[in-house]
Amino acid sequence: MLRNYFTIAWRNLAKNKVFSLINIAGLTIAITVCMMIYLFILNEYSVDNFHVKSDRIYRLRRSFLVEGTNRQAVWVSYPYATALLNDFPDMIEKAVRVRPDNDLFTLGDRSFNEPGVYKADSDFFSFFSFPLVKGDPATALKDPRSVVLTESTAKKYFGDRDPIGQVIEMDRQVPLKVTGVARDVPPNSHLQFDIVVNQAYEPHDTTPNAWPNNGWFTYVLLKDHTNPEALRAALPAFMEKYMGKAMRAQGFHFKLEMTALPKVYFESTSYDPVRHGDKAVVFVFVSIAALILLIACINFTNLSTVRAVERSKEVGLRKVLGALKSHLVRQFIGESILLTAVSCLLSVAFLAILMPAYNQLLGRTLVVSWSTWPLYVFLVGVTLLVGFVAGCYPAFVLSAFKPIESLKGKLRLGKGGSFFRQALVVVQFGISVFLIVGTLVMMNQLYFVQHTNVGYNRDQTVVVSIDNYDIYNHRRLFKTTLEGQPGIESVSMMSGDPGGFFDGMGFKTDGRNDQVFNARTEFSDFQIVPTLGLKVVAGRDFSPSFPTDSTDAVLVNKSAAAQLGYTPAQALGHWVQNTSTDNKQRRIVGVVDDFNFQSLKEEIEPLIITPGADNRVILIRVQPGALRPALRQIGEAYKRAAPAYPFEYHFLDQDFNELYKTDERQQTILGLFSGLAILIACLGLFGLASFTTARRFKEIGVRKVLGSSVRNIVLLLVSDLLRPILLGTLIAVPIGYYVMHHWVENFAYRTAVHWWIFAGAAGLTCSIALATVGGKALRAAMASPARSLRTE
Repeated sequence: MLRNYFTIAWRNLAKNKVFSLINIAGLTIAITVCMMIYLFILNEYSVDNFHVKSDRIYRLRRSFLVEGTNRQAVWVSYPYATALLNDFPDMIEKAVRVRPDNDLFTLGDRSFNEPGVYKADSDFFSFFSFPLVKGDPATALKDPRSVVLTESTAKKYFGDRDPIGQVIEMDRQVPLKVTGVARDVPPNSHLQFDIVVNQAYEPHDTTPNAWPNNGWFTYVLLKDHTNPEALRAALPAFMEKYMGKAMRAQGFHFKLEMTALPKVYFESTSYDPVRHGDKAVVFVFVSIAALILLIACINFTNLSTVRAVERSKEVGLRKVLGALKSHLVRQFIGESILLTAVSCLLSVAFLAILMPAYNQLLGRTLVVSWSTWPLYVFLVGVTLLVGFVAGCYPAFVLSAFKPIESLKGKLRLGKGGSFFRQALVVVQFGISVFLIVGTLVMMNQLYFVQHTNVGYNRDQTVVVSIDNYDIYNHRRLFKTTLEGQPGIESVSMMSGDPGGFFDGMGFKTDGRNDQVFNARTEFSDFQIVPTLGLKVVAGRDFSPSFPTDSTDAVLVNKSAAAQLGYTPAQALGHWVQNTSTDNKQRRIVGVVDDFNFQSLKEEIEPLIITPGADNRVILIRVQPGALRPALRQIGEAYKRAAPAYPFEYHFLDQDFNELYKTDERQQTILGLFSGLAILIACLGLFGLASFTTARRFKEIGVRKVLGSSVRNIVLLLVSDLLRPILLGTLIAVPIGYYVMHHWVENFAYRTAVHWWIFAGAAGLTCSIALATVGGKALRAAMASPARSLRTE
């Protein structure tokens, strides 16, 4: 019986080549997209799950309120780990500190600036499950002067030689013995490193003064019996014990919280230099997969239904020979599943070919294991689900035919079937218009972001990181060497460049000495205003003409002045006191216009610019047309200041664009998938147009004999097919407006959702649909009436 069903199903596929190819093409595209998205989601939710003890590992974070908004910071100070182990020995098994760093490593005459360095506790590799190919995880970092390299890093330094026991030098002054080689870190880890150094190579302050100095990730491993909620309940008392006095002095109240390791990846508001994902993106991808698969299922349903008349005699004969309705339903659903299975096999082949391009599009490498069972469970599930959903309605329509009418050839599909088919076309093109609207809104918002006035000049600005001791100790020599050089307009040293991280600190001010307000901070020299092109709206800039500016003056932005309750002019002369650092009162000598020193997704926050030595970057403003010689001069000055380190730089405008790379990739992917959705829908529309023109072939001949023009016949055929498309467009427009209006609200600075976006989406969809059916209608209208009427 099953063999008979399979044989008949295969013959039907081969007999109706056009319809079979349309269905297979649509399903193959849709299933390929679904597999791509499934692999993306599988990788997103597999991050950090490879750690054996991931269910018991938690990362600490501090939580605090700023102007009614809850903020999180994952950096804590060095003493937390030891204090937690001492205070909760019955709950916590281990605690590990990790500090990402950037260091120079030297072997012989070769040096590399390594940005992927972790300073960590000695049990890092026994705490986490990063496998070592050489060395023992329990003892690899036991020696304070030990280091573990990843395989690719070891190969870079030692080639094919055995690195174990070899000595490499860190920052030209710390010799480290290689005691282990780790496998390269997999992409599905939020921690990404090339080198791990035992943090004990240098002393650390563990006195009470060290508690506010946050600079470490701290992870805790709970004991088997520990209830995480019990530990969470004990943390407020822990914070009061060690940080209560400091918090009251600073006017801040922090909570200590724990995040389960598998959830760290989706903790995207933590401002830390590790990989993070976004659950909203996962939801968008799942929705796209479901919508595209639905479009392909609609194709199959519609084309199978319109072919029902052609198979009516087969159905009638089977019923006369004793076939039951259940037999026919199984046969037709089986045909649907067979066609879906063929599409799945083709999808696997396409996926293997497209994975490199897909990884490049995503900006990451997905881990694809063809030997894991989830992938094949997914394929089998898709085959059965799509086969059943797409074949269910046609199967019940065909099995309900009456044998007598079927065998006499008098069977016609009723108005109900026609309405259902048109409703499905409405859904198809409504989805397509919705996806196109989404793509156009994202394109418009990103264009707005990339071209809006952010309040500072990011063009022709070179950024050099102060990421080693040499350049930090000689940063003033580096700056003075460049100042006055041809082609260089200005040079400024600061704690953070726009788009980077700006520390939030507590401040007091005169008149409200009992209150603490939060503001972002920038520690810089006197050249920050001309280098960034900031506008002073009240008062003056820092100036060497005022010797006390270096110790007693600050600049604030308009938002900070407003938070203090002043206009820019009124703020001048008032003092602010940084309660997070030195508690020194400094006078406001100038107010700069607000500028977007963070992403345009964030509102402009109060900012206080203070002369200070906490310099982490150097910005060099270059004159137009002088970039090449200026880079040569900057490189030479860097070599004089830090001869042991390679000269590395980037551009401020590139940093700005990097803030929106994820949104740009989402836009590209959504645009690609929107195009595929239209393609699948148009394949189905082409099939329906072919059926409609064939069914009305004699009617067209009669109309031509009676004098109807080709134009009128084309309009007749096209209007019948375009009506459901126009209805789908009308339904999709308000839905698209609602969804995309909420999306742009993620940006503090956003463009409007313009009417022309919807007009463009509707026009594009209708134009593509018209091109799809127009050619078929035109050929039918131009056919000779003799061909259609010669049998009459």
